[in-house]
Amino acid sequence: MRVVIAPNAFKGSLSAIDAADAIAEGVRAAASDAELVLVPIADGGDGTVDALVAATHGERRTLRVRGPLGDPVNADYGLIDAGSTAVIEMAKAAGLALVPPAKRDPRITTTYGVGELLQHAYDEGARHFIVGIGGSATNDGGAGMAQALGYHLLDEEGHELPPGGLALKRLARIHVGGVHASWKAAEVDVACDVTNPLTGPSGASAVYGPQKGATPEMVAELDAALKHFAEIIRRDLGAGAAGGLGAGLVAFTGARLRPGAEMVMEALRLDERVAGAGLVITGEGRIDSQTARFGKGPAAVARHARQAGIPVVAIGGSIADEPELRPLFDGLEAILVEPSSLDEAIARARPLLVAASTRLMRLLLAGRRLAGAHIDG
Repeated sequence: MRVVIAPNAFKGSLSAIDAADAIAEGVRAAASDAELVLVPIADGGDGTVDALVAATHGERRTLRVRGPLGDPVNADYGLIDAGSTAVIEMAKAAGLALVPPAKRDPRITTTYGVGELLQHAYDEGARHFIVGIGGSATNDGGAGMAQALGYHLLDEEGHELPPGGLALKRLARIHVGGVHASWKAAEVDVACDVTNPLTGPSGASAVYGPQKGATPEMVAELDAALKHFAEIIRRDLGAGAAGGLGAGLVAFTGARLRPGAEMVMEALRLDERVAGAGLVITGEGRIDSQTARFGKGPAAVARHARQAGIPVVAIGGSIADEPELRPLFDGLEAILVEPSSLDEAIARARPLLVAASTRLMRLLLAGRRLAGAHIDG
């Protein structure tokens, strides 16, 4: 039997690649002759570069770029499809994890390093870009990224604006003469599963600013600066700037905002990989109604498997008994079979996942034998 193993990361314990290896080990213990196809997945967030590079035998590039506070940081990105597609996680160059808690201030943090990654990938020959924008430390609407691509954001005196979202309140005009490449001719897909507007009570500053260190007063200042930024973009570029953190990518590169999981499935050519399989196994750390409602990776895998008429089962660190899951999966298996603390479960994640995969595979094989005996009888 051909088995496609396509798990998401088990956050806090196993990457998608490690999870796929653990599931494969468990499946082999129950069915040593199974043909296994490992396709670690992601949904556009953390781990997307790793998953796509591993599953497509792509390449990784590491670049020294300007970090969110202006200090140099090492950031990597992936090249797949023979180098024609670049996979970039915004957090690698402008992530919250790069800023110590005591220094978090979204008024001054910048996305400049993200633009450097984009430009480097373009110079390497990429013309299709998959960009994950989760986990950032910034609130500049992609202004820093635009400057790295060659746009000039100028004040009334014609001086370049300094880094950070607060400086945008002084933006007088956008000069496009220094743009390094014709980004509107490139194809940029942004993994964006949220629909927050750029400004207002549900905007980027109000919703995400506090977790990046913004006080209520800072939120009000940043929201006003982003509103002004959007007005200048519309006037000088003729582009809309709605869409939260993706605003700058939409305005400056002509990007499309797309559901992250489906975008990754397309890049992985999942339909081709599951064709002819007898079983698909997916999973992640927690499987509940949000898996279905928010289009997480395992839900996307399940939909593709069902469209192909292939049984699909999921393994989770924990599983909720919720009705939204029943139409998605033919079976669910939790890794824990006895009481355990969260810390213990995380520490033992790999052997627990191996054991759960073996249990699941044995049950499925027993079911097949019973079905065969019933048919023969």
